[in-house]
Amino acid sequence: MGIFDSVFGKRKETDQQETRTPWIPLVSKDQLDGIEKKSRERTQVIYKHSTTCGISSMVLRMFSSQYTFGEGVDHYFLDLHANRDVSNAVETKFQVRHQSPQLLIVKDGKVSFHASHGAIVDINMKDYI
Repeated sequence: MGIFDSVFGKRKETDQQETRTPWIPLVSKDQLDGIEKKSRERTQVIYKHSTTCGISSMVLRMFSSQYTFGEGVDHYFLDLHANRDVSNAVETKFQVRHQSPQLLIVKDGKVSFHASHGAIVDINMKDYI
């Protein structure tokens, strides 16, 4: 098996841990009130992802590799297919038309910035956090 690891470039366990993203699963409409409340103290980020869309997957990979996830921000991940009712509630609560993929930055109880599709990887998150 060692030869296959060297040929196919198997990652070390530590490399995999370093690239993991600190996403909090957004699976309940009840979480939205908490996000709104917490946004008054620290920035909240919601990433809406379609698990069946190639563009959504590509944007997520690019975003995760370019963005440095730091302290002081909570990052929520919303799987649109598994939690469509939550996605609809996000649209209603924060008054941002649904798109996929979509990134919302919530501060002081409201969305201060949002982007969708390829524009997600074009933004400098530090400007909005």
